Amino acid sequence: MKRYLLSVATSSLALTAFAGCATTEADAETTAQAQQDVTALPGAALPGTDPAKFEEAADNFAASEESEDGLGPTFNEHSCGACHGIPALGGSGAQIERRFGRVDNGIFFGFDTPADNQGGTLRQLFSNGPFTGPTGVACSVALDAEPASATVHNVGRRALPLFGLGLVDAMPDSFFDFLAAIEPASTRGTVVRSIPNFPDVRDPGQSLTRKRVARFGIKNQQTNLVSFSGDAYVNEMGITTQSCFKGTSVLAFAFENLPNNVAQPAGCNGGDLAPSNPAGNPNVPEFTDDTVGDCHDPVTGAPLSIVQEDMENFRFFMEHLAPPPQDNSDPLGAAIGAIFFAQTGCINCHSAVPFVTPSRPFNGVPGGMVFFPFSDFLVHDMGALGDGIGNTGDSVATTRQMRTAPLWGARFNTQFLHDGRALTIKDAILAHDGQGRAARNAFAALSSSNQNFVVRFVKSL
Repeated sequence: MKRYLLSVATSSLALTAFAGCATTEADAETTAQAQQDVTALPGAALPGTDPAKFEEAADNFAASEESEDGLGPTFNEHSCGACHGIPALGGSGAQIERRFGRVDNGIFFGFDTPADNQGGTLRQLFSNGPFTGPTGVACSVALDAEPASATVHNVGRRALPLFGLGLVDAMPDSFFDFLAAIEPASTRGTVVRSIPNFPDVRDPGQSLTRKRVARFGIKNQQTNLVSFSGDAYVNEMGITTQSCFKGTSVLAFAFENLPNNVAQPAGCNGGDLAPSNPAGNPNVPEFTDDTVGDCHDPVTGAPLSIVQEDMENFRFFMEHLAPPPQDNSDPLGAAIGAIFFAQTGCINCHSAVPFVTPSRPFNGVPGGMVFFPFSDFLVHDMGALGDGIGNTGDSVATTRQMRTAPLWGARFNTQFLHDGRALTIKDAILAHDGQGRAARNAFAALSSSNQNFVVRFVKSL
């Protein structure tokens, strides 16, 4: 695919703006081929992916869940695909989830401490409502509601596209440290490190005690695609899972999201109709919807590493989604736009540095693959644009930090920014604040035609 490399000189330094890697097709592309690039939709699998396994995983990703499967008691959607379907399975979505919190004396509280435990910051939008429990008891699951003491209200977060994330997962931690090191001090991002909720057993560097660079989610909440899958399953669909990592039971996703943390009455099975687990196994909470049971081989006693089947399918599907196709229909317009993209400073966070997967990635994606997501996958202080949501104990400054959104495939999105407030790329740029303010102001100072070139460049990625 034809790509562009432009060197842009400014008064203080030379900026390099990449729209991709080396040419892999003839330079003289035909109009028909260019048009094909424009109309092609994302959603294809990476080269070398087992097509039957990918199709099976995609079907699981798109499948609707019911109360009998463990849906609820509160949830945001019935399937992964319902939130990730624009313009193809694995893309973004029109749904906007809602969050809340409280700030006291400059410190954020997420309603997850013993003193104010109301289920954390996420307000799920739906519930299983009235139903008959397994023993014939009349049950009714209320909707989540914002606590009266909340001071951060009704914060929106949109579903993000998932294309190419397996390649990002394969990148070593040191690469993100490198990206931070080369950024200008005024716009330098912060590398977030945390212990994986569920380490990927295929990567010898991941464990239940070792931190990894977080790179997924609007605020870099997750470190890998296994954790991303389990977190979305329990928070967006209310389906709980228990898994094993080298013989240790992983319960990070094993507890029901109860409306405002109010337990269901006896006989209501935790708020859904999935079969309860037998009592007596300390490794498995009673109302976990899907379980792998004990974490040791029953014959040899050897420690097991098992990921619950649905989580494994979700991970495989996301992991093997190819990056979105590039639009090569207007190479000159995109090249001009790349110049202004660099000059305005957008490139400081939406990095044009090429990503290259390791020679033998732990997760099975192609080795040595060059790709350009146009993000540093770091968090930046976005000032008034920040969503104000964090973890209990965070400073207000921390709650303003947001991950740099990848720009590849932006033309396929129907809404922009973390909460979907912007309906155009131009509006999204003009809403930037904090560490993005200087780039916003530089973009605003461009002529209308040059602004359009920048938008054209972003739409080409």
